[in-house]
Amino acid sequence: MSSTSKDAVTLRAKRSKKPSDGKMRRNVEIFVLSAPAILLFVCFVILPIVLGAYYGFYQWKGYGLPSKTGKFVGFQNYITALKDPAFQAAILHTFEVVIGSLVIQAPLAILFALLLNQKFKGRGLIRTLIFVPYVVSEVIVGTGWSLLLQKKGAINEILANFGINGPDWLADPKIAIWTLLLLISWKYVGFAVILMLAGMQSIPDELYEAAKVDGASFWQMQRSITLPLLAPTLRIWVFLSMIGSLQLFDLVYIVWGKYVSTTAGVSTMATYMVREGRGAGNYGYGSAVALIIFVISLIIALVYQKFVLNRDLDGAVTEQKEAEKRARKRAKEVQHREVAALASEVK
Repeated sequence: MSSTSKDAVTLRAKRSKKPSDGKMRRNVEIFVLSAPAILLFVCFVILPIVLGAYYGFYQWKGYGLPSKTGKFVGFQNYITALKDPAFQAAILHTFEVVIGSLVIQAPLAILFALLLNQKFKGRGLIRTLIFVPYVVSEVIVGTGWSLLLQKKGAINEILANFGINGPDWLADPKIAIWTLLLLISWKYVGFAVILMLAGMQSIPDELYEAAKVDGASFWQMQRSITLPLLAPTLRIWVFLSMIGSLQLFDLVYIVWGKYVSTTAGVSTMATYMVREGRGAGNYGYGSAVALIIFVISLIIALVYQKFVLNRDLDGAVTEQKEAEKRARKRAKEVQHREVAALASEVK
């Protein structure tokens, strides 16, 4: 084989190793298609966060530029909020809602999903009825329950017919937090049930059939098959529930109002922000509280993703890496065969 032929083979091999034009075209397509979404994300998420942090440095009434119509106070708004006992109580109430929602809704959602995953007459109707509260507006839900739960409302009137003196569901600090948890569970458990049902229906029936052959009972199958395979869906629901509870505002504001919620012990970080920000006419302070809420939510989300959700992501990433590794190996084999074929042709 001459040196010229060897050079030709080597040059052909080097050219085959260079990235093709298809890769550049794919990168351009990704950039063009993702640019609108990135632009919207920056304009409606990143920019408001930056502006909120900037407004938080001012004592500002909400009109004009803060640097002209407001008073620069530095980190004072943030320090005042963190030291305020009312805000500390609101943070405590919010985390009570986060934990209480998970403890109440998770078992109910799993039990309802197990029931509705069985075949029986009227299953579709029951699924619809459970999901209806989730799609009803919070304003309607809050208004309706606030009328039912009044001291002389319909629920206490029904209890009075049985000789029971109904409590003050909304104003008693010992009861109000439980009332809120029950309202939240009634409103949002349907969403959890739908997620659990979707996760259960993705489990292969062959696993249950094999367990039946081995003599496993219904509850043994749920403990050994359903719950382990439902874990990824459950972890996603827990994440969504926590983020939603951290941002809870509408039900509390509608049922209890911005002042009663504080005395009843159900105020949240969001209701505190609206009361002390917009309600007090101090939009700079409200912006500082909003940024604190964002930071708390972000930290919880990142920690949860790091120690919980990554269990699911690692498996998907590992499979993707293995597939890419196999693809690169096949490409090298094809390349070697092409080089060998060229070498044989030159000979």
